Amino acid sequence: MPSELQIKLNSVQACRESRLKVSQEILENKHLFDELVQICFDPNHEKHHKACWILEFISYRELVWLQPHLDFFFENMPRVKDESAIRPLAKVLQLLVKSHYKKAENSIILSEKNLQQCIETSFDWLITDVKVATKAYSIRTLYLLGNHDNWIHPELKIILNKEYHTHSAAYKAVAREVLKKIK
Repeated sequence: MPSELQIKLNSVQACRESRLKVSQEILENKHLFDELVQICFDPNHEKHHKACWILEFISYRELVWLQPHLDFFFENMPRVKDESAIRPLAKVLQLLVKSHYKKAENSIILSEKNLQQCIETSFDWLITDVKVATKAYSIRTLYLLGNHDNWIHPELKIILNKEYHTHSAAYKAVAREVLKKIK
């Protein structure tokens, strides 16, 4: 018998309104969040990409809910291969890094191991065949990380310059934006 969360995930459609509705239901029922995170990283679960969509929307409002799940999140991220799941995870990753360096009251605290996993995953997504949105989030995440780890910007610059002419206008726009900031 499907769980309460699985029933909600079955109703999710790709449109923003549908994703917002289900994410709001989970925000109002925090007890569903742990299961949501588990499903996100279960590639055998037929709705795991939808769970990732919802996780992204929840992260805009309650990123701090991920704090107890960070080790699980970072360790399992490389297992996700579905493009529909990777894009929202790349955005969540960017939000986590932004929060970590913001040092505000409800900031996320990433361990050194989490940061290394973040760097590794972002570079992997940048140099592999994934869609442009994932690459764009990875570029911006690596830029943020490079402000605190001095070897990242030179490596990022090499990759962006090398790959620039082979990508879409959207990729080029993000690459130009970040290259300008790096110089």
